[in-house]
Amino acid sequence: MTRSDLATKEIAVPTAPPVSRAPTRPYLFPRAAGSGKRLKILFLSHYFPPEVNAPASRTYEHCRRWAEAGHDVTVLTCNPNCPDGVLFPGYRNRVRVQREVVDGIRVVRMWTFLAANAGTVKRVANYISFLCSAVLAAPGLDRPDVVVATSPQFFCGWAGVAVARLKRVPLVLEIRDIWPESIVATGAMGKTPFLLGLVQRMADRMYRSADRIVAVGDGYRSHILATVPDLADLTEVITNGVDLRFFSPEREGERPTAAELRQRWNLGDRFVCAYVGTIGMAHRLEVTLEAARLLKAKGRRDIVFLNVGDGAERKRLETDVAAAGLVDWVVFTGRQPKEMMPPILAMADACLVHLRKCDLFTSVIPSKIFETMAMGRPMVMGVEGQARDLVIGAGAGIAMEPESAESLVAAVEALADDAALRARLGDAGRGFVAHHYDRDDLARRYLDVLTEVVAAKRRAVADVR
Repeated sequence: MTRSDLATKEIAVPTAPPVSRAPTRPYLFPRAAGSGKRLKILFLSHYFPPEVNAPASRTYEHCRRWAEAGHDVTVLTCNPNCPDGVLFPGYRNRVRVQREVVDGIRVVRMWTFLAANAGTVKRVANYISFLCSAVLAAPGLDRPDVVVATSPQFFCGWAGVAVARLKRVPLVLEIRDIWPESIVATGAMGKTPFLLGLVQRMADRMYRSADRIVAVGDGYRSHILATVPDLADLTEVITNGVDLRFFSPEREGERPTAAELRQRWNLGDRFVCAYVGTIGMAHRLEVTLEAARLLKAKGRRDIVFLNVGDGAERKRLETDVAAAGLVDWVVFTGRQPKEMMPPILAMADACLVHLRKCDLFTSVIPSKIFETMAMGRPMVMGVEGQARDLVIGAGAGIAMEPESAESLVAAVEALADDAALRARLGDAGRGFVAHHYDRDDLARRYLDVLTEVVAAKRRAVADVR
């Protein structure tokens, strides 16, 4: 499909045959205790539940499964404060580390400079403080078999480099962002050649310091190998996925009903197109405001955009909605806990996945697409590249031109006016994700990588001796 096709009102509807919904299944993870391969894993992550962003969820989902399998898993992280820079209730940001156990995972929380997910200087201070605190906390932690460090953020990766060296153990570096491109794409840093070159050199050095790299998509792997091609044999791809037991339409009876949620946000029986996730600079949700203006002008009061989440741009967008008289067409819920994500998705008639128009984002595959498909919801795909190819190829959504209000309106009208189309896309998505993006399978593959890295390190030490 060409860009000119996307810009028109005519919508290209996928013709892939519907796929039957696959039933969810219990976790089938082998127990480490019986195999004699119990690992001690130290995982560094800037974010962790009760924070609900994608890095926090991915880290928790993998670590929980590894702990369930009998491995010794410790997560070194901040006290929860994202995205507002305000501590969650029950936590204190102290110099002395705080420890808790979450679903079998040992969680060690350390002091960091708190900053909202907005602006540049304070956020950089937040990231650097993570690096410093991780290095200071490392001596007080048991020696692991392997260190894993995940991005974002950039300095979390460097914290992993430092801690792995202090502990004299191998490092697995998980890459969820590409530097310096991702910093420029979000507007967090200008295009100063010196700074861009410095960040690129630091990123390349960090990649070379890892014993193995795990990228969340083929596009990320390609970006890494474009600057450090000799790491091809050490770079794996383990995509995001979804917990099919948690994100399951069959569990709706255990959660708030669609009627209750519609009443809570005064949605009535209108067609709801929901965006669920961070409301930040990269997501350009101004497009929902512009689309709302077009719908208002057309007299379509039966369609509403529901923006679920929080972030640097939320307050500004809410102010703009009120000033434009669009409160009946664009509704903001604020931050919602993770357990509310399945019922919110189930309540929506369709879901919007959107990122600003940028070459870098053509290699991004947002984790929310898997959760949306698991709940059997059709998607409006406002992301170009691999993510759109995946969704359209699965027959699970309709493409729109990123940042084009006209294209968004055409897509939501097509879905609002065709219940059969919505059902077909939703069913196809559920079947597709169940067969290809089950979190159990992905966590098992990741554990295999960690096991291989530890075994290789032990062989190397034995050879030296």
